[in-house]
Amino acid sequence: MANKEPKLILASQSPRRKELLALAGFDFIVRARPVKEERRADEAPVEYAKRLAREKAHAAWDRLDEVALGADTIVVVRDAELGDVVLEKPRDEDDARAMLRMLSGREHVVITGICFRTAAGAIVDHSETSVRFAPMSAAEIDDYVASGEPMDKAGAYAIQGLASKFVEKVDGCYFNVVGLPVSLVYRYLRKLGF
Repeated sequence: MANKEPKLILASQSPRRKELLALAGFDFIVRARPVKEERRADEAPVEYAKRLAREKAHAAWDRLDEVALGADTIVVVRDAELGDVVLEKPRDEDDARAMLRMLSGREHVVITGICFRTAAGAIVDHSETSVRFAPMSAAEIDDYVASGEPMDKAGAYAIQGLASKFVEKVDGCYFNVVGLPVSLVYRYLRKLGF
């Protein structure tokens, strides 16, 4: 007899998202397809994260009995002079250092857009978490960049890793900062029959 339950597809290569979804008890497979991650001119940070999540979910979705979950996380520094500065994954070590200098001693917002692509269409939402970093010296930044940890992370840091020692305050979903707002994802998956 065929299984009629929908299949959950994680449209992400992120080991952190994979781990969080597994820890929450979901059965899924990973199927990530390349999506161009480039912010459009004048695109608001929230809309940017949600659009990328939607594009990732649509790219991974193949069959009517599947639910594809796409997600994209960005870091935003809200600066009085510069406006919203979006920090994605650093291009190189110098870019990582510049991002960390910008985060040092101030608050920033982590935004994760999520999208569930189903046979009925798409459900798109997002989560925001405020994070405050302690001031970091140039030597601390250099040591952290030398660890290699910042290089594939939005905002050039992993809250669950070596950067944890710089985090003074988290206001909102911690798991959102790691890369997936688990409680928000769970609420939607429950509605979708998982």
